[in-house]
Amino acid sequence: MTVIPPDRAKVAFWNQTLSPYFGPETRRSVGQLLASAIPFAVCWSLAYLALSVSWWLTLALAFPTAGFLIRLFMIQHDCGHGSFFKSRRARNWTGRIIGVLTLTPYEYWRKTHAYHHAHSGDLDLRGFGDIDTLTVGEYMALPWYRRLGYRIYRNPVVLFGIGAVFHFVVIHRFPWDTPREWKKAWQSVWWTNLALAGVVTLAALTMGLKDFLLVHGPVVVITCGAGVWLFYVQHQFENTYWHRHETWDYYDAALEGASHLELPRPLQWLTANIGIHHVHHLNARIPNYRLSEALAAVPELQQATRLRIRDTMELVRLTLWDEVEERLVRFGEARRLVREREGA
Repeated sequence: MTVIPPDRAKVAFWNQTLSPYFGPETRRSVGQLLASAIPFAVCWSLAYLALSVSWWLTLALAFPTAGFLIRLFMIQHDCGHGSFFKSRRARNWTGRIIGVLTLTPYEYWRKTHAYHHAHSGDLDLRGFGDIDTLTVGEYMALPWYRRLGYRIYRNPVVLFGIGAVFHFVVIHRFPWDTPREWKKAWQSVWWTNLALAGVVTLAALTMGLKDFLLVHGPVVVITCGAGVWLFYVQHQFENTYWHRHETWDYYDAALEGASHLELPRPLQWLTANIGIHHVHHLNARIPNYRLSEALAAVPELQQATRLRIRDTMELVRLTLWDEVEERLVRFGEARRLVREREGA
């Protein structure tokens, strides 16, 4: 496959423009870690104590607990990009420990996520770290049972519910599509599984397995669903960016294929500014706590597709990429477009 040479002027411009925001600040990173881990532990403990009162109270406490777990995942995310601690050892061990809580093997996730960043929006290099997305032509060429499978996969109940939990709880325990050559990634999977087995065993011996699952089960379900939804809306909007490799451009993919999700301040804090996703994709060396600064200071960054929570409700109906009109369309619209083109 042809490798596209980078546009040197574009690379130089973005490196120079964003360089003031590169790199972690240890004090701020430590503060973020403490402000996430301590409330998570407190909320989880309160949810456990609430079992003696009512499981419904435990369920209510699962929501703030999941919120802080999502924030811990974002710290793990920054560690994987090398933008949370200056020390590689510190960020890797932080990422590995958080990975036990998030059910996400650190080195495995870092590898697949790096692939996502390197090839986001490239139709010829879809695979790891993406929401599976077919073109209209690819979908129409499938036999009926594979079309049905894709429709089930893209159903919101599956995508943000059953499928999200399955991905983190099951696939992360044995990611069968991962190349065997990725030895560090596989080692990360096995070590994370061993650590999880230790946590579950300790919980069974102390509080009891049933109580542990009654507390942590809802936290996992909420975290998985919200996390997949968050990732979905960052790339799956109508005028997003998908190109064949020959015309694909890294910077265009970042600016056009990643959204700016405007969240209320508490949710923006809990999600560690990841809604400013186009800036993150332009350069992942920017720590989460400097994304807002970069966005405010650089006019060129303020042209990205802006979404609010109410806007995202319609996005789940966009399922197929139409290469002719270069936009995501619904299943019904795809059939109409095909009929019109065949009749033309």
